[in-house]
Amino acid sequence: MLAERTTRISSSPTMKGLIAAERLRQAGVDVVDLSAGEPDFPTPAHVKEAAHAAITGNFTKYTPNSGTTELKRVIAARYKADYGVDYDEAEIIVTAGGKQALVNAALTVFGPGDEVITHSPGWPTIVEQIKLAEATPVIVTASPDDGFALRADPFLAAITPRTRAIVINSPANPTGALMTEGEMIRIADAAAARGIWVILDLCYEKLIYDPAAHNLPRVLVERMRDRTILTGSASKAYAMTGWRCGWLLASREVVAACNAIQSHSTSNVCSITQKAVVAALGGPQQCVTDMLDEYRRRRDFIWALLSTEPRLVCARPAGAFYLFVDVSALLSPDGLRTSAAFCQALLETKHVVVTAGEAFDAPGFFRVSYAASMERLEEAARRIHAFIGDLDAGVHPPA
Repeated sequence: MLAERTTRISSSPTMKGLIAAERLRQAGVDVVDLSAGEPDFPTPAHVKEAAHAAITGNFTKYTPNSGTTELKRVIAARYKADYGVDYDEAEIIVTAGGKQALVNAALTVFGPGDEVITHSPGWPTIVEQIKLAEATPVIVTASPDDGFALRADPFLAAITPRTRAIVINSPANPTGALMTEGEMIRIADAAAARGIWVILDLCYEKLIYDPAAHNLPRVLVERMRDRTILTGSASKAYAMTGWRCGWLLASREVVAACNAIQSHSTSNVCSITQKAVVAALGGPQQCVTDMLDEYRRRRDFIWALLSTEPRLVCARPAGAFYLFVDVSALLSPDGLRTSAAFCQALLETKHVVVTAGEAFDAPGFFRVSYAASMERLEEAARRIHAFIGDLDAGVHPPA
């Protein structure tokens, strides 16, 4: 018998595509993998050089559990420069990716009997972490009619006397949608009046394509600093997914509790990674702009290609690097009944890997990651159109 908590959670559904793609590659198949939520760019040269220097300089021992003073100061400076918010070293903890920052927050703040509001379509880890902390997730649904924009009204309507926290991911995975400052102001004012925590996941904070009023950290800090938790990551903005470094900014009490939890789980983030992230956050930022510009080209390219098929409906995302495509017009009771079946058949027959909307509590959709070359995006679009042509011709792929 396993612990009861294991029955409350499931493994990450977004990893299934990676496993399936690897299985086909091992069989010698040319797979176009648009499932991965990670940049295809190399880590910037100056960041890698900092890591080499750390190794050469024997910076290979334990660091303080919460991260080096140097890195925490650089994180504080980055958030001061980008958002105008002030945090000191005791209000920052360095974590093994943004995911650990979020689970630290969940285990610190949530407990049995609590309700925690978050949004759908959304990153499935957030819901699973709420359940891991023995709280109850309350899901509000964003509408495809306005590009899945994160509106305050459904969050406010979901508040009850048991509401402990609200967790928001903006730009959002899988939709690329944003919450505006105006909507966040309404949530912050309501949360502050009721003593509710707001946890803001800023994993994609550097990947916003057009000018937008999106200084959400300042909105929260000005209105409810003591009950605000900010989380971020080097993974997406600096193409550092494998380096595993994120961070959490909050009150000293929250950070101290997160530090205690982390001290008995992973302890400090890799010392070499911390030196690399100092260079990433504190060094030249042109690399971030260059990657963003390329993502914008790719977004527009793959969006235009897929949109030539009117039954593939998707909004042009405001941030992140995903398209969230409505495929419901291609589903039918006597054919492919679900988006999961659609994605599986696409994989098996055309060897294109996308992530079914079921992974994000949004059946009828699939997610395309355009963190891939223009050539592979074009090939993926060609294969998807060919697959739909087969469906129209009555060729029934395996369900």
